[in-house]
Amino acid sequence: MIVRGLPVPELPDTPSVAGSVQKTATVSAALLIMVAAGLGDPAAFLPEKSGSLVQDVVPVPGKEEFQGNAGSVLLEWHNENAFHPHRPDYVMLLCLRADHEKIAGLRTACARQVVPALSDAAREALFAEEFITDAPPSFDLGECTVRHAVLTGAPEDPDIQVDLAATTGQTPRARTALEELRTAFDETALVHRLEPGELAIVDNRITVHGRTGFQPHYDGRDRWLQRTFVTNDLRRSRHQRPADGYVLM
Repeated sequence: MIVRGLPVPELPDTPSVAGSVQKTATVSAALLIMVAAGLGDPAAFLPEKSGSLVQDVVPVPGKEEFQGNAGSVLLEWHNENAFHPHRPDYVMLLCLRADHEKIAGLRTACARQVVPALSDAAREALFAEEFITDAPPSFDLGECTVRHAVLTGAPEDPDIQVDLAATTGQTPRARTALEELRTAFDETALVHRLEPGELAIVDNRITVHGRTGFQPHYDGRDRWLQRTFVTNDLRRSRHQRPADGYVLM
């Protein structure tokens, strides 16, 4: 979903440091938390941007090739925090400032369009627990060995769990299925070139997202999004949230 026409006040320079977050009350932060409370509850992860509920998505000098929000090259298809048992149900991205050339695009692909395009062999493989998704180093989880299926739930309307930069197939058929899945993502993709005041809400259960490449200038006017995660059932992660807060350890 794209919500348009949201207010964008006068902005300072776009941040350009790793780990940038929103630490003060602003109109944009209030909007994100208000919408998050309507969808469920805001949530964050302590190892990721110090557990801030509102995070800046900005290009960082020296991180251009990074497969994450600080990079500016093509960002691979992924569910947010695909490795985590309590990954967000929704990812919200609010555009405060577009890139200079206005070419950076949020890419989305939904399982409801992708799965029918797959071969029977690929679907069978993707429903099998033959995949491993690594966590980023910031989560300090060590080498991941937990196998999972990429597609789960109802065969006619499955959830999806994958990060093409971090998920590896553990069998030949799993690796083949991932390549077919990548092709299906590309062929069914939608590209949203967000403008200031536009909020994208991505259903992280059935939709993967990524970003087209763009050229940062590091002049204070680079692309600037703000991001908040939302969970529909905060209680299921209670054991990982000290004092029943909103930040998972």
